[in-house]
Amino acid sequence: MNEIATNFGFSDLDVMAETDQEEMTYIAAISLALREEMRRDPTVLVMGEDVGGQFGGAFKVTKSLAEEFGDKRVMNTPLCELGFTGMGTGMALMGLRPVIEMQFADFISSAFDSIVQFAATNHYRWGAPVPWVIRAPCDGGIRSGPFHSQNPEAWFVHTPGLKVVAPATPADAKGLLIAAIRDNNPVIYFESKPLYRSLKGYVPAGEYVVPIGKARLAREGEDLSIIAYSTQVREAMTAAQRLAQEGIDAEVLDLRSLKPLDKAAILETARKTGKVLIVHSANRLLGVGAEVAALIADEAFEWLDAPIQRLGGLDTPVPFSPPLEDAYRPDAEKIYQAAVELAAY
Repeated sequence: MNEIATNFGFSDLDVMAETDQEEMTYIAAISLALREEMRRDPTVLVMGEDVGGQFGGAFKVTKSLAEEFGDKRVMNTPLCELGFTGMGTGMALMGLRPVIEMQFADFISSAFDSIVQFAATNHYRWGAPVPWVIRAPCDGGIRSGPFHSQNPEAWFVHTPGLKVVAPATPADAKGLLIAAIRDNNPVIYFESKPLYRSLKGYVPAGEYVVPIGKARLAREGEDLSIIAYSTQVREAMTAAQRLAQEGIDAEVLDLRSLKPLDKAAILETARKTGKVLIVHSANRLLGVGAEVAALIADEAFEWLDAPIQRLGGLDTPVPFSPPLEDAYRPDAEKIYQAAVELAAY
């Protein structure tokens, strides 16, 4: 029996889109994806703490959805992540497609048993798809302390039966969320709090799906590769622009899908430049970057001109103090310094 259920609902094309585009924030693209999918498919519903009414969740992503779809499809839940995640699994098993909002990704640990022991194993054990999505607002840099700034994606990348995505642009925020909702597998959708209202970009209107498992080449380059995802893609792009002024041509690969990884894209950029820097906000120890580095070491070692480099958070809880949090997190300056050293190797 296959461990992962079959995708459906989009073609094999890398991207499907209409020509019309609209500029919007990252958070607006998430809201748009929810609204469009709820209009398209009556089995899609939203659930979580304070998602209904005028409050619209901790970050207002679901504000006004209840006015259009009613409280049976925009459901407020008790403050019990284990309970309402289990309820979402039951709904998915009965044919619905719940989108479950965690107020902060940090709180997902309360639902860990329901996610990894039950939802992730159902298809393998008895052939039952579990088509839910968990929206998990992640990352720090906004002085929210250790309980509202975490990046726990590695837990779920390590769990067979789940898919994990982490968009870095408004277009991908829409396209990957739609793909996740239409997928027959449980998908954890990590959305970046630092990007919510600070990042704008053009988003295709209408039917727009980014298939899970495809990386995005954010910037072409020849001298070295920076592989990143979520918030750190923006930091990598800022560093790459500075590097270009000094004659260092950096390629930036946005993973955007963490499970499954786009192995072909990772190996292609590693073989092209021969020098690789991997960056993520989560603490470096046993993070997603370690798997990417291992893949390159296993399958592209003979193309490398320098040791693979990794940047990640320090192995501590996320500090609340602004200077300490800045020291904890990777940023454009740290990426720039690491890339300069790598280019000179």
